[in-house]
Parts: sequence; C-alpha cells; structure tokens
Amino acid sequence: MSALRVANRPADRRRFAGLWARTRRVETGLPTLIVGGGGAARTLARDLRDSPDYGLWPIGCLDDNPRIRSVAGLPVLGRLPDMRRIIRERNVAVVVVAIPSLPQPTMNALIREAASTGAHVRFLPSFLAALQRDARAADMRVVQLNTLLGRRERAELPPRVREVLRGMRVLVTGAGGSIGQELCRQIRSCDPSALFMLDHDESNLHALQLALEGEALLNTTEVIVADIRDRDRIRQVFQTLRPQIVFHAAAHKHLPLLERHPCEGVKSNVLGTEILVSAALEVDAERFVLISTDKAADPQSVLGATKRLAEMIVQDHADGTARVCSVRFGNVLGSRGSFLSVIAEQLDQGLPVTVTDPDVTRFFMTVEEAVHLVLSAATMAEYGETFVLDMGEPVRIVDLVRRYAAQLHISEVPIRYTGLRPGEKLHESLFCTGEERVPTIDPGIWAARPAPVPEGFADGLARLYGAAFDGDDTAVRKTLAELVPAYEPAEVGPLPSALAAPYGDEF
Repeated sequence: MSALRVANRPADRRRFAGLWARTRRVETGLPTLIVGGGGAARTLARDLRDSPDYGLWPIGCLDDNPRIRSVAGLPVLGRLPDMRRIIRERNVAVVVVAIPSLPQPTMNALIREAASTGAHVRFLPSFLAALQRDARAADMRVVQLNTLLGRRERAELPPRVREVLRGMRVLVTGAGGSIGQELCRQIRSCDPSALFMLDHDESNLHALQLALEGEALLNTTEVIVADIRDRDRIRQVFQTLRPQIVFHAAAHKHLPLLERHPCEGVKSNVLGTEILVSAALEVDAERFVLISTDKAADPQSVLGATKRLAEMIVQDHADGTARVCSVRFGNVLGSRGSFLSVIAEQLDQGLPVTVTDPDVTRFFMTVEEAVHLVLSAATMAEYGETFVLDMGEPVRIVDLVRRYAAQLHISEVPIRYTGLRPGEKLHESLFCTGEERVPTIDPGIWAARPAPVPEGFADGLARLYGAAFDGDDTAVRKTLAELVPAYEPAEVGPLPSALAAPYGDEF
C-alpha cells in the first residue's frame, strides 16, 4: 500500500506528522535525488532519512510510472528523461540510481548522464542481490569525482562570501554558460539586492531563467541581452543598472576555433574585457572578477594569449578605487562541452574515446569548485592579482578515461589518439614563468603577484584591435606575440577556399 494511502488514514496522520518532524530536524546532508520508485527506492529513502550519518538528504525521486506520485513520503519530481533538468533546477549534489533490475547498458547510460552534470553518482547492487535481502543505503557504490580529479574536491563556500554579496547589485556576463549559470545559482543564495544576468545568446538566457525560476518569460529587468564587444551598449547597461560587483564569464574559450579565427578571440576576450572593466569603474563598481584559464600561463595558443591579455587589462585598471582580479581555471568537469561530457557521449554511442596524446595531462576541477574559487576571489581581490586554486597534481587524460570507465563497469575502453592540435600543450601550468606565487587567507588558493604592465601597452592594444577589425589574422598573431612575449604563434593551415577567399563579383 502506498505511503500516501497510509497517510490518509486518520489513525496514522499523527504518526506521519511525527516522522516528518523528526526527519526535518536532520535535514543537513547533501541534496540527493533517488532514481526509481520501487521497493529499493522506498527502503533507501527511509534509510537515508533515518540515518543522517550517511550525509545525504533525499529531496525527491524520478520514476517513469505516472501513477507513482510519492515514494516513502518523497515527491516524484519527474521521469527519468528529466534527470539532467532536475539536477540543475534543484542543485542536486548526489544521484542514487535505485532500480536494481535495470539492464546493465541502461544503468550505465543513466550513470553517465548523471555524472556528466558534475553530480556524485551512487547506485545499488544487482537485482539478484536485492532478491536475497532488502536493498540498504550501505549497499550504495559511488562514481567518485575525487578519483577522477586525483584529489579531494573542495566543497565548502567560505562564510565571508555571503557577507560580501548580501544586499549588493551583482552582474554576471556570460550568464547562460555552464560557469555563468552556476555563478547565478550560488550568488542568488547569498541574498544580493539584485542579480543581473547578461548574455548575447537569447537561448542561453531562456535556459538560465527556466533553470532558476521554473519559467522563462524573459520579461524581467534581471535578464539582459547585450554583446560585450559593443562599447556603447555596455556603457548604457552599466549606467542604468550601476552594478556594484561584476563577474565576467563571457568569452570565446574553444582553443582550436580561436586558432582558426584569432580576430574573433581578440574582439571578445581582449576588447570585451577592456570595455567591461572600464564601464564598471565608470559607475564606481566595488569589485570586478575576470574568469581566465590556466592556458593564460605561458600561453602557446590564441586562447591563452588573449586571456593573458585580459588578465593584464584587469591589472592595468587596478587604480585603488575598486578591487579587481582574475581567476585561472583548469578544465571544468561537468560543464557544457567539457571533456567528461564528451567521454560520456562517446562511451554511450560505443565510439572510441578520442585523446590527443598518451602522455597529455590537465588540471581538473568541478563546476562547483570553479564557482567557489570565483566567489572566494571576489572577497580577497586587492590590486589586480590572479588567483589560482591548488588543484594538486595534473591528471593524465588516459588515466581519467580509464577511471571513469571502470566506475561504470566498462572494462575495455578503445582510445583513439589524434595528436596535439596547433596551440595545444602536452602539459599545462598554473603560473607564468617568473610569476611570484603568494599564499592567501584561504589555504587552498594561491595568488600570482603580477609583473608591471609594459610601457606602450595601450598603444599595442590599439594596434591589436585595428588588426582584428581589419580581419588580418597574421597581424593579430604578430601583435599578440609582441604584447605577450611567451606566446609563439602556432602554424595553422589555410582555411577552406570558400572562407579564405574574398567574395566574388556576384556578391
């Protein structure tokens, strides 16, 4: 008999009221979504509520049976295809797949889908084991991000972040991207007086508002369509909204694309940053945080060089009136288009996993860690420094692939090596050569004390912008190398003739 029917008996209402009162008192674990609505899910839900030592707090279930509305008192939030949306909307930290009878391929697909969002994934043992005894919470096995990262994940947001954001007008650029969306979620929980979400892509804004509000009418002042490369439009936005804290996440970030189209990288990553930080200081913003990349450290790519210039622009605007800084990320697990999501897609389709080189390594972090770093940096910024999370040792990509597959019970993983592409490094670094590494009040975060911006920096930027708007790829690469001496342009083959050649007379 269902929990709802039992709860409707007058004699049992007081017992259920007492149960919920008791379980509410221990609502301190990680938000947990249970996939399944059968006996295993019911047993698991009761165990997790009654055993706070597990550190998991169940918030609801997913099940494809429309007749199941509640599982052991937990609401059914949707069907299995709704999993990714529910994880995002409810800020789910842990997903437990509690359908032991699922065929293994279906189970693996569910686990990959959940893990690709950055959530921790656990699952119950086989149906045969469930027949022998009731499934218990102790049976859960874990898809461990810590194992993939090669270190423990940072999960705590310092209390000082809430103190800095509470009651402030905050603006996020690139708000519809993976990092931007997570920034908006976490900032909203810190009680700002206003959160302005800016993006040039209306589809991104629609998805963002739907995730945050449950509806997306796109008719509020909080949602702003604007191109960060449009100086007049950005000044208008800042003069109207007068944000006090700005998080700048908008950028072109795909390395191979910018190797082919360096002019666009300059317009967005360099000019866009200069326009934004200038507009922020004009309205007396108190803090400005640029989201950069570890590829900016001794860059070998257009992406890295343009983001290094963006860091230098932020540093050059540290005039003492506002706290400005940059934050360097490693690769973000679970972000849109991230390596983990690509692996999941390739494994799901039975394709070989593509890796550039057997020895290539990268630093990895979760979306939540990345946003924690950004928000923490906002509280520590002083003079244009660059903050870097201590991400431990870099991880070999092939090791990450095999660890991930092993947790999904995939024993043999075909790997196809493609070779390093122009601008790609075999190993990334977190600090530029000669950059001074300074400890901060947070033992897990380092600051890079910047070298002085070189003389003639403004003139060099003007030449760079001119070359970019002329569409002169060669001049752009040459000027990037002059402004960022560590950068050496990679050899890039010619574009297809349809793109490289000018339009014919018929146009």
